[in-house]
Amino acid sequence: MSTATAPDIAAIVRQVISELNIAGTPSGARPAQVAAPVATASYAGANGVFGSVDEAVAAATEAFEQLERLGVEGRRKAIAHVRRISIDDAEELGRMEFAETKIGRLEHKIEKLKVLGEKVPGVEFMGSEVFSGDHGLAVIEHAPFGVIGAITPVTHSLPTIACNAVNMIAGGNTVVVNPHPSGRKVAAEGVRRFNAAIHRDIGIDNLVSLVAEPSLDTAASLFNHRGVKLICVTGGPAVAKAALQSSKRAIVAGPGNPPVVVDETADLDNAARSIIQGAAYDNNLLCIGEKQVFVVAAVFDAMMAAMERAGALRLNGQQVDALTKRAIVMAGEGAHRHPVPCKDLLGQDAALLAKAAGAAARDGLELVFGETDNDNPFVPVEQMMPFLPFVRCRDAEEAIRLAHESEHGFRHTAIIHSNNVRNMTRMGRLLDTTLFVKNGPSVAGLGLGGEGYLSFSIATPTGEGVTTPLTFTRQRRCTLVDDLRILGSPAAAR
Repeated sequence: MSTATAPDIAAIVRQVISELNIAGTPSGARPAQVAAPVATASYAGANGVFGSVDEAVAAATEAFEQLERLGVEGRRKAIAHVRRISIDDAEELGRMEFAETKIGRLEHKIEKLKVLGEKVPGVEFMGSEVFSGDHGLAVIEHAPFGVIGAITPVTHSLPTIACNAVNMIAGGNTVVVNPHPSGRKVAAEGVRRFNAAIHRDIGIDNLVSLVAEPSLDTAASLFNHRGVKLICVTGGPAVAKAALQSSKRAIVAGPGNPPVVVDETADLDNAARSIIQGAAYDNNLLCIGEKQVFVVAAVFDAMMAAMERAGALRLNGQQVDALTKRAIVMAGEGAHRHPVPCKDLLGQDAALLAKAAGAAARDGLELVFGETDNDNPFVPVEQMMPFLPFVRCRDAEEAIRLAHESEHGFRHTAIIHSNNVRNMTRMGRLLDTTLFVKNGPSVAGLGLGGEGYLSFSIATPTGEGVTTPLTFTRQRRCTLVDDLRILGSPAAAR
């Protein structure tokens, strides 16, 4: 892993936050000033919201020391409040996030808060390993890092913070968040509510701390702060690159561009329903959401008909061209010029995309789709819109190959609809993704309609996968030589 100096990191983060500013930094928002460490006996009463990184880290450090004294039961009680508020206040907080970020779908903003409160693993995921043998016992414990610095996206502002908080506190840590500026208000409100409830119950404030006015400078300061022991970043290619170049250990939930393959053995109606469920969720803001579909020619027309039966709106070729011109724009200069999604359409409703394409949309429309060539920019771009390009392929082998190319080696998520085990195996091996879903919607890969647990941070670049409390711990081994193996051993005869 390469390392970078503090000025390098500051420059990288400045670029990163600019690229992440999907909904735009609110006009008049001023960067927070990074103050010198404040000499104070306690930060209790702040409810986790601070004007500087130094204050936030100091408060989180104090909270970490207090949490250590309360043990696992203290963690359990703290997490219970994050869960309860995420569920009980989901409608109010979901509406706040939708109004502030202006992307996605309201019902899914609410649902994401509820499901994380129910499904994200907590202290029950923690455990120890023991090796017992002739020479005694060795116990492997999972210890906290301390204060974790987190950068969260506008696409899932409060849900990502709450999910990370459950995982990190379960591991015994505290966290300081630099939220995306366009989701900072709902982030601060959620953090206030979490901390106020936790403080009333167990007497600890600021287990989750936050910079009230996040900026480029506060992001860089958090990356470099000596009090931050671990970095957790959820975002796209640029933010992933910045985290990987930090001198600190980083857990990086990077970008995805999940492809779907449909072969001639698939249940087409199930495939259509599943694709719509995953790609339409929160207007396709999820990093795991279906982004492009490759269908073998033998069933291509039947698959398009199945999509229409399932409720999606099919665009004709002229309409697809019109939408492509509106939805995909060019960014960067020279050799770095590349296609990106248009901010005005990112995360917007399918009806708006239909209008941009020149098509009439009915009420309740969730997804639009159409046939494209493989070189249409909707295929390689992680577009985060409820439009899906469908590419006609000669056979399953070509479909899998094109899916692999479109995923760019992110190794994030892939989906196949098939009853051919060999095609499933071939695709799974070639794409080598963290999540590989067969015959269901992408969200099933996170335990929503499939087995397993939930997280909104999927650490693909750094290899941790779907994060859990154990992700945010470090191993410690305690060895006792020749004693405490109660089953007896040769050493017992000494």
